[in-house]
Amino acid sequence: MAEAYIVDAVRTAGAKRGGKLAGWHPVDMAAAVLDSLVERTGIDGGAVEDVVMGCVSQAGQQSFQVGRNAVLATKRLGERTPAVTIDRQCGSSQQAMQFAAQAVMSGTQDMVIAAGVESMTRVPMGSSGAFHAKEGLGTYKSPGLEAKYPGIMFSQFMGAEMLVKKHGFSKDELDRFALASHEKAKAATEAGAFANEIVALEIETPEGSQLHRIDEGIRFDATLEGIASVKLLQEGGSITAANASQICDGASAVLIVSEQALKDHGLTPIGRIHNLTVTAGDPVVMLEEPLFATERALKRAGMRIEDIDLYEVNEAFAPVPLAWLKHTGADPAKLNVHGGAIALGHPLGASGTKLMATLLNALKARGGRYGLQTMCEGGGIANVTIVERL
Repeated sequence: MAEAYIVDAVRTAGAKRGGKLAGWHPVDMAAAVLDSLVERTGIDGGAVEDVVMGCVSQAGQQSFQVGRNAVLATKRLGERTPAVTIDRQCGSSQQAMQFAAQAVMSGTQDMVIAAGVESMTRVPMGSSGAFHAKEGLGTYKSPGLEAKYPGIMFSQFMGAEMLVKKHGFSKDELDRFALASHEKAKAATEAGAFANEIVALEIETPEGSQLHRIDEGIRFDATLEGIASVKLLQEGGSITAANASQICDGASAVLIVSEQALKDHGLTPIGRIHNLTVTAGDPVVMLEEPLFATERALKRAGMRIEDIDLYEVNEAFAPVPLAWLKHTGADPAKLNVHGGAIALGHPLGASGTKLMATLLNALKARGGRYGLQTMCEGGGIANVTIVERL
């Protein structure tokens, strides 16, 4: 089978809800990272055979095929570049990356961009379903689904609490993990670790035009006491806004090509796709599947967890990476070394390709070879991507 190579990966700096990227339409934000990727790699935009765009809340400003609209809004691509928008919940752009790689590995395409976008300011989480429910048009819970899961409204927040209880974590453990996320993100930012992956976007401020290039969610003065004092989301629970991922606006993109495209376009790859895995399990607990997906990915790749130099496990909620560490026996020192979504934000559909940009740059900085990326997804699904840095 043909190989799939990563030539470059970029992302915007994250922004808080109503924050620094609130003035950006998601279509234009996605277009900006696509243009940056084309410019940085020096490719002819006309050579891109497809754009696979992840987006979760496909409503309002993210409706009417946001991937195609983003392509049409670019300066470097154009009307003849196709695009498709996909939803695998939080793993949407990680799945976009896997679809792009599969297209290249199958030999059907030679150059594909995988990307993701989410403006959680302009298209609030859950709004695509909430609007229809409010208008009396029903919900996703069909009679058949209700018969199989009676009385259950699938909830990531309930799933997070279930994960806490199942694995026996204390709230203090969750809060300490959250603090570490901010501390690592702060250290990475101050060391310039994100500089190569971030596409700076122009924003308007009271002081005039500026470039947004620092993740807005990082609490540079975070303390354990401050994190521990945040109100519980559920009485008697352990999950708070401080030990969960931050609502975030952002976009990201990865260029994936064949060996032939490397030769034809004079490109130098920074990574090679080593394994692509997706699995599904309990839709009620929902957030635990990365544990089992990782086992399957490693087995299929003929690897052990010790063979992986760095891990990116999306910090949707602190108990997810903590349960993953406990289950896999992975080295905590290799996990989310530049911080995670608790500090940097989780722009839903953009998080998959965002994490790959961070993972590849971290591998380069540390001289590592293999990286593993995984995240929990709505419906009890998880993607795992193992990449080899070149």
